[in-house]
Order: sequence, then structure tokens, then C-alpha cells
Amino acid sequence: MKRLDQVREDDLVRELIRHLPAGAGTLLGAGDDCAILKPKLGSYLVYKTDCIVEGVHYLAEDRPALVARKALCRNLSDIAAMGGVPRWALVTILSPPEKPVRYWTAFYRGLGKTAQRFGLGIVGGEVSRSRQAAISVALIGELPENRYVTRMGGRAGDRIFVTGKLGGSFASRRHLTFTPRLKEGQWLAEQRFATAMMDISDGLGSDLPRLARLSRCGYSIMPESLPRHRGCTIEQAIRDGEDYELLFTVPPRRVAELREKWPFTKTPLTEIGALTRSTASKIPAGFDHFFHCQPAEKKAS
Repeated sequence: MKRLDQVREDDLVRELIRHLPAGAGTLLGAGDDCAILKPKLGSYLVYKTDCIVEGVHYLAEDRPALVARKALCRNLSDIAAMGGVPRWALVTILSPPEKPVRYWTAFYRGLGKTAQRFGLGIVGGEVSRSRQAAISVALIGELPENRYVTRMGGRAGDRIFVTGKLGGSFASRRHLTFTPRLKEGQWLAEQRFATAMMDISDGLGSDLPRLARLSRCGYSIMPESLPRHRGCTIEQAIRDGEDYELLFTVPPRRVAELREKWPFTKTPLTEIGALTRSTASKIPAGFDHFFHCQPAEKKAS
């Protein structure tokens, strides 16, 4: 079994990039100094970068293809939260030199399959040595002109909604297999239902205050209304994180219309509260990278 320190970098890169789709609009993809891309006429570009670290966001024994899936889907979830369409990504891996080559071959094979599923081109990246394995993804998406949603548009009185169910993602391994809510986010932006939106990555207890603060509002939630995965408590639904569901606000006059027109029969939609004028709101905190510092076996970020 060959290790990374037993192969030439050029040979490794050639082996890895053959698994990657270039994607539509790619004039020059992986293998040159830069990628050359052609966005659609009249579109805005949206950029996102995120990283996952072994022992923090995933475990060493997790299947490489699932680690690759998570690395991409975390970024895709953020694109979904703005109503965007993913187009291209660059992927950088940092790896201990003793890591088997076949691990990263399986990782890139999974990366290619996930990219194809979501219509994404992988157009470049980097490979380097490190004491600890980590993967960084930079993603580029497109937004129709003036059809995007930010965290800042909520108003007092707007109702708070979440998609799907919350809690228990890391313990159940759903954090490796979740599906980013791209279609749902695009629809909410196109139909102009959502006044503010974000994805839930650090837990409702961390992410709802962020959305409310940027919208210059407080919030009130009904804890008993939180949609929870089987076996999860209300506290877990608030604090666990890694849910990657959409959290968004809707004007009260459009709530009935939203419920009537919601086309995603397999994606539950739940009203959990409202934005308020008072900013003195409290909710149990979710995950914080630097404040909590839990090991991966107990908490992912």
C-alpha cells in the first residue's frame, strides 16, 4: 500500500484529477495555473469557502467518499441559503505524508460523484503535506440579478421557519449524508417568500441569534414546535448543529400562501416562532469553534 510520501506530486495530481468533472461554463479546468470560467450573462457571482478538519468535523475512520461529500455539501448548503446555483469549486487537501494514496483516490472519486450529482465542476485545487488531514473547498455559484436572500432582511413580526428536522446529526452520521436544500433555497428566493435566510450549521441556538442580530431584531420561538429527529430532545434540536437545514423568515401576510404553494412534499416545513422588536432574546447556545472546543466524538462544528 503506497503512502503519499512514496509517490511524486505530479503523478498523484494526475491520478486524482481524472475523477473530477469540469462542469458547464469551464473553458479551462484543473491542471493549469488557473481555471478559466464563463458565467451566464446577467448573473451575479457568489463565493464561498469552508474547510473540514479530521478529528473536528469528521473522524479518521469515516469513509473517504462520505468525507468528500460533506466537504462539498457544507459549501452547497451556504449557496442554498442565498438562493444560488452552484457552478464551480476548487478543492485543497492537506494530508500527513503517511496517509495511503488509496484514501485520497477514494476521496476524489467520491468528490467527482457528488459534484456530478449537483451539477458542479471541480476546476482546480492544491495538495500539500500537514500534520493533520484537512480539506478546504472554495465554491463559486451564480445568482439571478436581484433574486438573492441574505441574513439581513428580516423585520419584526416576520415568522420564523425551518426546513426538515433538527438534532442528532453527528451521533446519527447524518452530517456525512445530508442533502443541501438547493432547490428549496432557489424556490424561496425566486418566489420572494424569504426576507432573511441562512443554513443551520452551528445549531439553531447559535444561528438564529445571528440572523436576528443582522436583521436588527429579537426573536421568540416555541420550543415545543421544533421539528426533531426521532429520539432527540428539544435541547439537542437547539444545540447540536450540523443540521444543514434552512432557517428563514416570512412576512405574516404571506405565510398562508407559502404553506399552500410549498412544492417540496418530502421536505417538512415548520413555523417555530417570530422576529420581535425587542433584541433581548435568549436561547441555549449552539456550537462555537473556539469557545466550546469539544472533541469530534461528542460534537462536530
